[in-house]
Amino acid sequence: MNIHEYQAKELLDLFGVANSPGGVASTPEEAEKIATSLNTQDLVIKAQVHAGGRGKGTFKNGFKGGVHLCKTPAEIRDTAAKMLGETLVTHQTGEEGRVVRKVLVAQSVEIEKELYFAILIDRAISAPIIVASTEGGVDIEAVAEHTPEKIFHLPVDPLIGLQPYQARKLAKMLGIPTALLKNAATLFENLYKLFIARDCSMVEVNPLVITKDNQVLALDAKFNFDDNALFRHPDVQAYRDIEEEDPREVEASKHSLSYIGLDGNIACLVNGAGLAMATMDIIKHHGGEPANFLDVGGGASEQQVTEAFKILVADSRVKAILVNIFGGIMKCDVIAQGIINAVKAVNLPVPLVVRLEGTNVDAGRKLLSESGLKLTAATDISDAAQKVVAAAA
Repeated sequence: MNIHEYQAKELLDLFGVANSPGGVASTPEEAEKIATSLNTQDLVIKAQVHAGGRGKGTFKNGFKGGVHLCKTPAEIRDTAAKMLGETLVTHQTGEEGRVVRKVLVAQSVEIEKELYFAILIDRAISAPIIVASTEGGVDIEAVAEHTPEKIFHLPVDPLIGLQPYQARKLAKMLGIPTALLKNAATLFENLYKLFIARDCSMVEVNPLVITKDNQVLALDAKFNFDDNALFRHPDVQAYRDIEEEDPREVEASKHSLSYIGLDGNIACLVNGAGLAMATMDIIKHHGGEPANFLDVGGGASEQQVTEAFKILVADSRVKAILVNIFGGIMKCDVIAQGIINAVKAVNLPVPLVVRLEGTNVDAGRKLLSESGLKLTAATDISDAAQKVVAAAA
């Protein structure tokens, strides 16, 4: 689940992580009021959308840039008026862009040095690990490729957490001045508390800055959360902005389906994430383009299968559907009956290719062959891919 920058700022404030003061506004008047309350001429306004590259983006009304430095509350108000309700196009949004519904108004800072700080889960050691670098404000992947010696790694014992001496050691490794070591260590410790308390899978601060007036601030933060733990955090769930999500993904989540929309024309309905990935790969191998990732899980009900088909056929780009099921816990005869009932319920408008394998496969294939439905049976995954690519052509 993605959250907006202003929501990340709220979490930072809640856990005492130093950052630049500011607030979120949904009208130009609210933006002006926040700017006035900051009582400074150093102001910045940022469009709030789930996409990177906002500063270099362009609004469809012709206004350039989703991030602007301003000097007065009136300038903030005028800039907000050009952003709010308008569509911002960046390199991550695609041509359709994203509608800006909120803006973040904050105090801008003069930066002396940009650093990088992140907390992740290291699956190899089954524990949190801190990744930090003296090179902030740029993609950490580029630093890892060109100057890996500038990246530091510090595993954290999950039983005792980040210790004060480790936080001070990190600050020294990052070259933070002695006078600011205590502030930096406190920031690191509070970030770790936030990471644990909200069941995060990632907290990334880029850049972590040292300002010219000797402050250490988390200037921008990104969060990933453990979806399996969200039930424990209604406050985090409340941050979800479905207006920023693909409507198909929103609908799928209502039925506990794992769906990700893609740009192709061959829809996939598969049980198991690994098999779903393999299915997309082999469709590509045979010259097709998958329209989605859709994992119905190992114990999908007939209702879930029906809802999955509804989501697939709602995509106007879909020219054919491939159902690829390996029956283990999920028996093939049960899924076959679900497919039959689902297809009848949605009045399928495109060709359907079905590959079944596993428990009760013969019974499942018999049900499909006697159903009277117009579908194509496949013997294996490669055969299924070839047939669905031909059907979509």
